[in-house]
Amino acid sequence: MAAAVAIAAVVVAAVVAAAASAAAPASAGEPTRDVRWEVGYMTVAPLGVSQKVIAINNQFPGPLLNVTTNWNVRVNVQNNLDEPLLLTWDGIQMRMNSWQDGVAGTNCPIPPGWNWTYQFQLKDQIGSFFYFPSLGLQRAAGGFGPVTVNNRAVVPVPFAQPDGDITLFIGDWYTKSHVELRKMLDDGKDIGIPDGILINGKGPYSYDNTLIPEGLQHETVGVEPGKTYRFRVHNVGTSTSLNFRIQNHNMRVVEAEGTYTYQQNYTNLDIHVGQSYSFLVTMDQNASTDYYIVASPRFVTNESRWHDVNGVAVLQYSNSKGRASGPLPDGPNDFYYKSYSMDQARSIKMNTTAGAARPNPQGSFRYDSINITQTFVLKNELPLRINGKRRRTINGVSYSPPETPLRLADLHNLTGVYKTDFPTMPGNAPPKMASSTLNASYKGFLEIVFQNNDTGVQTYHLDGYSFFVVGMDNGDWTPDCRSRYNKWDAISRSTTQVFPGGWTAVLVSLDNVGIWNLRSEKLDNWYNGQEVYVKVADPLGYNITEMIMPDNALYCGLLKDLQKPQIHQVNSKSSAQAADRWGARVLAMVLLIIAAVVSI
Repeated sequence: MAAAVAIAAVVVAAVVAAAASAAAPASAGEPTRDVRWEVGYMTVAPLGVSQKVIAINNQFPGPLLNVTTNWNVRVNVQNNLDEPLLLTWDGIQMRMNSWQDGVAGTNCPIPPGWNWTYQFQLKDQIGSFFYFPSLGLQRAAGGFGPVTVNNRAVVPVPFAQPDGDITLFIGDWYTKSHVELRKMLDDGKDIGIPDGILINGKGPYSYDNTLIPEGLQHETVGVEPGKTYRFRVHNVGTSTSLNFRIQNHNMRVVEAEGTYTYQQNYTNLDIHVGQSYSFLVTMDQNASTDYYIVASPRFVTNESRWHDVNGVAVLQYSNSKGRASGPLPDGPNDFYYKSYSMDQARSIKMNTTAGAARPNPQGSFRYDSINITQTFVLKNELPLRINGKRRRTINGVSYSPPETPLRLADLHNLTGVYKTDFPTMPGNAPPKMASSTLNASYKGFLEIVFQNNDTGVQTYHLDGYSFFVVGMDNGDWTPDCRSRYNKWDAISRSTTQVFPGGWTAVLVSLDNVGIWNLRSEKLDNWYNGQEVYVKVADPLGYNITEMIMPDNALYCGLLKDLQKPQIHQVNSKSSAQAADRWGARVLAMVLLIIAAVVSI
């Protein structure tokens, strides 16, 4: 009897422990932010033409996700669109948890009318990021919003507490729907010059009545004289690099995509598609009038048609004496002047003495002393025809996404879904469409060289990581270029520009198991195949270091028959009710065990 009781006690303890583990958030002891987002269409007319945009909780742009380092996040997404949906989290690293990354290689999409809950931890991160819908050019219709990850109280911020925090989304914009743009690409056409540039989803301030139609709603940023504000600026456009500036005000760069920067003032800064920056701006002018906030196009080939396309908002002091008027503040002299922009990019450096997510200085990770274990040289070129279709390539391969996500295919030991033969160097093989990945070694130190043989600026983003941008220059990269790398205070970020006819080199420590998307952030290029997945497999086997597949994982493609009918979660109360039901089941199991012991 005593032995039976002891065994029962062990079983009860195991059951209770399992219950606690299943019910616990991603990291016990850390706060959890629970939100519910309804994703659907709303009608607006930012450029004077009524059009459907993708809104979240009837907001365009979407709501702020405001969290702190190491917090857990649960985002229940209801898809009220008429097409599948995934949300991805630009710059959020999803440590050991590519299941939550929200791209086609790791997740089945949320069908129309369904909901799905993302659950992840903001592990060891701070900074300014954004989320957006990752499928089928949907970001060109909206669906984006800010993610702000604040420092923990124990880690000081390397500047005085600002008097306010302001988020600005800048981006080129089309009055055509994302469905129309998608069809143009499917038909082998170019999507052409955008119709305008929006700031926070609004059209330009009427700085010139001959250029801007009457009645457009513009963004106004209200400020107090003498105070300092943190501006978090994200380029969420389709394809256009933008120059950002605030009339008569210096912008002190302090952070770029989760890394505190060496602090220096700029009168303007080029922000490329997918990039994010934080500026400190002090309201030190006399407020004789309001001031212009401007986002203007860069690196565009048809200057005459682009000349009058600007995004313009208004900075308004509380004691302003009049409306903004007159010409816009000057940006760079030449739409296509590479050297100016490249020098700017090189000047953005890491603040090596400041802590970030942890108290130890950012510069304490001495990347210069680590030996490179792998090198990928990834070359993109002008668009070309493959099987009669207009496509974009990396190393001659245009990525073709399979119906079954790569990560699910691995877990279920499916063969033939994709290959692991993506070329790590440019070659002479004929261009092709394929589903293949780059294999990278876990715990290795990877060098990626982006070689841009196109005529426009490229921006590349790597999910799951940030990388050190150690070098960029004109011409073709060779191993000798390593002698020019920044080996001490290179900025660490997740999205980098690559100038036309040039190269950019990054270094990344491969400490995050999973399958991670490496893509062009220019939506038309991404849609046309300019992406690849980097497979970082744990040699001990999947689900050893990596988090296990979530219970709510969706199935599609070859695994669609595994998908069960969905019980929709309608609010956070249902989560509590589910927990209560789980607790009741646990109690019932414990009582059954005790009854069995008593009967022995």
